[in-house]
Amino acid sequence: MLIEIGKVEAIFRYPVKSMACQQLEVANLGWHGLAGDRRLAFRRMDDRSGMPWLTASKFPDLLLFAPQWRENAVDGDLPTHIRTPNGEEMPVFGEDLAKEVGGRYGGSVQMMQLRHGVFDDASISVIASDTVREIGRLAGQSLDVRRFRPNVVVRLLRSAPFQEDEWLGGTLLFGEGADAPAIAVTMRDERCSMVNLDPDSANSEPGVMKAVVRANQNNAGIYGAVTRTGQLAVGQTIFFRAATNNEVKT
Repeated sequence: MLIEIGKVEAIFRYPVKSMACQQLEVANLGWHGLAGDRRLAFRRMDDRSGMPWLTASKFPDLLLFAPQWRENAVDGDLPTHIRTPNGEEMPVFGEDLAKEVGGRYGGSVQMMQLRHGVFDDASISVIASDTVREIGRLAGQSLDVRRFRPNVVVRLLRSAPFQEDEWLGGTLLFGEGADAPAIAVTMRDERCSMVNLDPDSANSEPGVMKAVVRANQNNAGIYGAVTRTGQLAVGQTIFFRAATNNEVKT
């Protein structure tokens, strides 16, 4: 049975991992997340681990670099330039940008393009605005949802923070009809220190993550796996379908 749970309040994608986001009215949801989401990332040249990517948790000022597009860009196109915190625009794959970022970070970096994106745990993330407001209340400040780096922000029909936990094992459908895009809710989103970082200044406020830990065991929002592709749009109705008894859970 489908249950209406709310509407799409906002859509975000992050063309370059850990850099500034792009807010969208519509976006194409593919098998590997939103078109154009996290398809680029800086690799730390001296790192031989399985996660060599430069992120804002290691270099907070990365949030202040903003992807830019030249004329005639379409959905999913990679950015052509990056605007630095000083306002200068540099080609994405140029040596000047790598030197600028590497110099500020303190290590050699290289821009990489990944066909299916660079994701820590899953290719799509969802959070409810009620959850963000509750965390802000506990932290004693009004929080920008961008701190949580979601792809989809939900305006709930039944207002209740951390309602996302109830969706585990089920499916979220965006819009009505047999072709509505859908994601299987696979896990809760365990938070890291990035939620402490202000997206406009990169200043850190440790009380934010402490509030998430206190309120919900350091979980806020969910991750999902795409089960049906299609178009997402702000204002779209979101439905929830719980897992049936005969579905095997792992």
